[in-house]
Amino acid sequence: MQEFLSRLQRPLQSIVVLTGAGVSAESGIPTFRASDGLWENHSIEDVATPGGFKQDPNLVHEFYNQRREALLSHGIGPNQAHSALARFQSIFEDQYPGNFTLVTQNVDNLHERAGSLNVLHMHGELLKSRCYQTGSIFNQQKPLNVDSVCRCCRSLGNLRPHIVWFGELPLEIPKIENSLTTCDLFIAIGTSGLVYPAAGFYEQAKKCGAHTVEINLATTTSNFDTQLSGYASDLVPRFFSQLASFLGLAT
Repeated sequence: MQEFLSRLQRPLQSIVVLTGAGVSAESGIPTFRASDGLWENHSIEDVATPGGFKQDPNLVHEFYNQRREALLSHGIGPNQAHSALARFQSIFEDQYPGNFTLVTQNVDNLHERAGSLNVLHMHGELLKSRCYQTGSIFNQQKPLNVDSVCRCCRSLGNLRPHIVWFGELPLEIPKIENSLTTCDLFIAIGTSGLVYPAAGFYEQAKKCGAHTVEINLATTTSNFDTQLSGYASDLVPRFFSQLASFLGLAT
């Protein structure tokens, strides 16, 4: 990490952090996807595509009801990586004249529960639902089904999980791309780098002159400037503690 810090140029104007499944996995959140690509003998495409929802909305609702129940279950909460990010974001925004953008591919609320604000959820949020007719978004902790009544249009069957399914465009892309064009430091944590457009974020940042960092259990083949291998709950607190000291932030 010290070698990384020696390559940074001050002052940093903007930091962008991207988090993936590797961060939440350390909190014990099940993926619901087996190695054979099936969920309870159903293809993942049956429960995570617009076509699957059209064909069998009850099946899709049950899939997300189980995921929602797991997220809200006792013992699931933010880990040290979530907490370290929230702590760094807070002191950076309070003490430093720059911008910090936190983007996540995860649909859980663990960043928020750790204290992070203004998280950009590019793949949606599990604890929210959306009306097909108006696009209105609602907090959703109870199970959904085809008989759920939408709060805005009062219709049955108009609510869907506020999740970006395969074949749909990710959310918040204009905000994310604007942050990437101006960032000095891009950090990817716990993401495989295989799913686009997120897989191309580090390239966008690098083209704009940012130093790029990968923190992952196993390094990818991507050409990051700095690659750190290990558990996010171990590396992220140490990394951001040292970055805070480098920037002269009082922790």
